[in-house]
Amino acid sequence: MGTEERYYLGIDIGSTTFKAVVITEDGKILHKTYQRTKPVESGTIACSGHCSACGRCNMGAIKRTVQDFLSHANLKEEQITCTVVTGSQIVEDTKRFIHFDYQVSEVSAHVAGAKFCNPEVDAIIDCGGQDSKCMIYDEKMGMWISMMSGVCAAGTGSYLDNVAAKLNIPVEEIADKVNYSAEIEFSSVCAVLSATSINKFKNRIPVSDLLAGACRAQARAILNGVGQLLLHHPGRKIQFQGGVASNGAVAHYLREITGSEVIIPENSNVMGALGAAVLARQYKNLNGQLDTEKIAYEPTPQRSAQMRVASTKRSFFSHDKSKPLVWRNLFYPTEILNAFKTRILTLETFAALFGRSEKRVKAALDVAARKGFDQQTCSFLRVLEGMKLEKPAFAVSTSQPCQQGERIFADLADTYGFEEDYYSLQTPLTNVEDNGLAVEQIAEGLDRSIHMMEKSLGRKMDPGQLQEACELSNKAADYSRKCNELRWTSPPLIRGAQAVYNSVIFSQLWGTQELVDIQKAYYEELQMKKEWAEKRYKLEDTHRLLWLHLPPFYNSQYLDLMENTCNAPIVFEETNYVGWEPLNPLDPLRSLAKKMLSSGFLDPKLRVSYVTKLAKIAKFTGCVLYTHGFGRCSMADRPFTKRLREGLEKIGLPLLTLEGDCMDASIDPCSTATKIASFVESLNLKKYGNLFGRLKPVFA
Repeated sequence: MGTEERYYLGIDIGSTTFKAVVITEDGKILHKTYQRTKPVESGTIACSGHCSACGRCNMGAIKRTVQDFLSHANLKEEQITCTVVTGSQIVEDTKRFIHFDYQVSEVSAHVAGAKFCNPEVDAIIDCGGQDSKCMIYDEKMGMWISMMSGVCAAGTGSYLDNVAAKLNIPVEEIADKVNYSAEIEFSSVCAVLSATSINKFKNRIPVSDLLAGACRAQARAILNGVGQLLLHHPGRKIQFQGGVASNGAVAHYLREITGSEVIIPENSNVMGALGAAVLARQYKNLNGQLDTEKIAYEPTPQRSAQMRVASTKRSFFSHDKSKPLVWRNLFYPTEILNAFKTRILTLETFAALFGRSEKRVKAALDVAARKGFDQQTCSFLRVLEGMKLEKPAFAVSTSQPCQQGERIFADLADTYGFEEDYYSLQTPLTNVEDNGLAVEQIAEGLDRSIHMMEKSLGRKMDPGQLQEACELSNKAADYSRKCNELRWTSPPLIRGAQAVYNSVIFSQLWGTQELVDIQKAYYEELQMKKEWAEKRYKLEDTHRLLWLHLPPFYNSQYLDLMENTCNAPIVFEETNYVGWEPLNPLDPLRSLAKKMLSSGFLDPKLRVSYVTKLAKIAKFTGCVLYTHGFGRCSMADRPFTKRLREGLEKIGLPLLTLEGDCMDASIDPCSTATKIASFVESLNLKKYGNLFGRLKPVFA
């Protein structure tokens, strides 16, 4: 463009509004817009073929909106030097209708906009039509950390829109009509219930009081959703932005509830678009310097993976009636069951395999719902209640870490009519280092379960078989530890999106030669992949993420987004960690008790200690915790998340929590992709000095 003026366009398309900002090279805002969006009358999402922006489809209408915006700014599309887009409504098809150079998360866009307006800002709350966000700059970690609201509309702009519609008041006039001395309260748990309550009282309580209660509920809901970050960083001056920030009443109640100073900056309603424009200028200035190549992996197919698949098919889909079938949960030791020469059905694992078929999962969840199991019941357990299972000869479970699972096991035993052939092993909430009595308690329980199995199966346990199973378990564990050490001390060797499904600690092959063979093959593969990777990367060349808990089994798109799109490799997974001491074949039951107690899933304190220990050894740069059941699962609940976050903060390691469900796609939150993208962008900014990614090496 020679010496011509450069213009940078930022576009933010949210669930309810379209925002756009153009800035000049020197950072002057040339033009801006904030518009409500609505579906076009045709109802068509996108036209086929070449679009001339006639506006008859939704995407065409957006394109025409962009063209009108540029026309009002006295600019043509070819005069725009760089365009960056953001917002929840930027989808794959958007590129056909709007030319843009880069897409960033709303979180990063809002931070960039806030920093542009106020370079000293370090605490931000953004509330838009679909979600609310809190962003805090953590000095110890040297990066921005963020939190987003989940699946509920409470705490979002949609809530106030709903209230305004029920009271027949323009949403822009709410703040002027609020009675700030009113004491009325409405629910901040659910937007629908709150708006319904307001509608119920609208003819009995002054409108000004109703609006006060609604705005206070809105402020409380925002803090319920994202305010946890503020608890860890008290005393911050909070910058409030997004469409809801235009409502001074919500800001008033945020000040009242937090006790902090809350400021609303100029241009608060277009801050995401402004940030996108600022980032467009940064992106253009890095032109040619960014390394856009994705992390590569040694391409030889893994024989160990093929062995696992073959083993899974034999284990879960065999109808060999010569071996009695035993149900187990994830934590009962399979060394005992394999020594008994039984067929094993690990119910949670079977449900996860079942979860790969969305159609079958839906049908199973419908059956469970008719039986009275709603979404307050773990989806793994609901699937089990909704599917047809082969009746076992015996079943075993453990009371921890999931008491709900134990009760579902008992219900299934009643349903299938084998109450006398079911044993629940009581596992105390303590680890072996704290209380040796726990070892004796579990060992006695294991012994009891063996005696009950002997009676049900009509045969005795061979002590020699159990001793051999412990020896084989030790060999498999040894190879597993070697595999883990290779991955901890190497550049990325395999994709975490694949490795997470190995979940070796939950394998029902412990105590068999088959697992020894699989882990030996896996170790040999990793050795080869390590040699290949170290010729191309150094340990510090990439991000190094640790994945905690389980993945969403019905869809791996989030893991793919993290590793493929965002170029942030997962270098290890918690479910592959083998941290117990070798079993003593001469004292198998106490050894197996110690093995069970060495699982952090039974002891959150122990779990946090080994995560922080591994973080230092493997040089992790970030942790990702998938909180199955939206924090209701005992293995990833709120108390554990709090303890984990505090433990990681001590060593300066950032944590991303992804709320969702491992099995039920119908309650998958729409914010997950944004959380992942913003987390990696923040890691990029810390590691590479920009949020776009690695820079090409500079050679002298």
